Amino acid sequence: MEPLRGDESSVDPGETTIATRGREVGPVPVGAVLRELPRPAVAWSEAGQQVAAGGSAATIAADGPGRFDTVRRAGEALFAGRTVASDLPRAARPRLFGGFAFHEDDKDDGQSQWDGFPDAQFVLPAVQVVSDADGSTWVVATATGPSAASTADERLGEWAERVASLDDELPTGGPGIERRTYTPDDAGWRRQVEAAVERIERGTLRKVVLAQALTVDLRDELSVPAVYARLSETYPDCFRFLVAPEGGGQFFGATPERLVSRDGRTVTTEALAGSTGRGDTPEEDEWLASELQESAKDSHEHELVVEAIKAQLDPFATSISTGDRTVRRLATVQHLQTPVTAELAEDDHVLSLVEALHPTPAVGGLPPDEALETITETETFERGWYASPVGWFDADGDGTFAVAIRSAVATGRRATLFAGNGIVGDSDPDREWDEVQLKYRPVLDALE
Repeated sequence: MEPLRGDESSVDPGETTIATRGREVGPVPVGAVLRELPRPAVAWSEAGQQVAAGGSAATIAADGPGRFDTVRRAGEALFAGRTVASDLPRAARPRLFGGFAFHEDDKDDGQSQWDGFPDAQFVLPAVQVVSDADGSTWVVATATGPSAASTADERLGEWAERVASLDDELPTGGPGIERRTYTPDDAGWRRQVEAAVERIERGTLRKVVLAQALTVDLRDELSVPAVYARLSETYPDCFRFLVAPEGGGQFFGATPERLVSRDGRTVTTEALAGSTGRGDTPEEDEWLASELQESAKDSHEHELVVEAIKAQLDPFATSISTGDRTVRRLATVQHLQTPVTAELAEDDHVLSLVEALHPTPAVGGLPPDEALETITETETFERGWYASPVGWFDADGDGTFAVAIRSAVATGRRATLFAGNGIVGDSDPDREWDEVQLKYRPVLDALE
């Protein structure tokens, strides 16, 4: 089997040719595919569609304040030279998968768990297996360069044969957890929340989202494909993602929060803020949901997010509408949710919308600049790609990005999980601590 190295490490407008070939195959378990694929590897699941991809036909990376625009322009240049097999469904056509760091200056120092994760990185996979919502599964091979067509044909033949022989032999249980370390700990968290509340009361800061890191030492080596498969089973209605660069850790999660989707001039997103747990009985579940809907603190926090999203989309849109506020139930937590839909005035690229919306008040705060300053001054760990935009975009400028919460970055026998909560003027440190612990459960359950 050929090694899947990058056909091109940079994008040169006018000189790059992309060839994509695909073949429909029988159903293939996503975890088994991820086990076989080389790095860089990515996985993405949404709305009944699953993608597992490895190797790089081309890679785009960017650092600094212009990273969104740099990636957009490089992607447009890359896709300008594409040739696509005419029988491929839309879901199997070339897409760039990746994401961004939360802060634009999260420099990789080669010593943290975020080694290998620059401010922005996107990969055009050399091989991907796509299971579409209609039940079809495709193996897709992509190549770039002067001999792109022949390379893609050869690559497709080899990987279609390999995928057909895969079995689903993955660990059935998690690696187990030996030790847990919180940053900050209980006392430190209380001090941070109280300081944030004081800052809100005396100034113009209205809300800030403070996060916590939970580092777990594992009993056995971590199988990320197995954990990803378990997250897909338990959280089928969430966006599941995996980003594993060529070197360093692997970042994965199951997030309920869409940042934005663009399909032509139609934009879809939602506000997701305000949380409570799940009940042990249907009656307790309903009681908790009613309490969440009636909570003045949670309603205030939620409305701040709704209004901010509308304001961020307003410069791009001819119209913006919001749906009814509902309670979204997940396996371990319930959230207030309000859908937001907009129609674009121009053909703005999805990355332009990503840049405008990140960070949402659900992971940053309001006003944005003051909230980010508070986060930078308060948090004692590196957010890296946590709470950042992760997803994909294509040649038409369409795409979907989720907010990378309910997530962890892992290497060997250690994983660092992240969770946060919105702090407003009447926040209680003990309640905020309890809500943060609920948000670790998706990944913790998959690891235990």
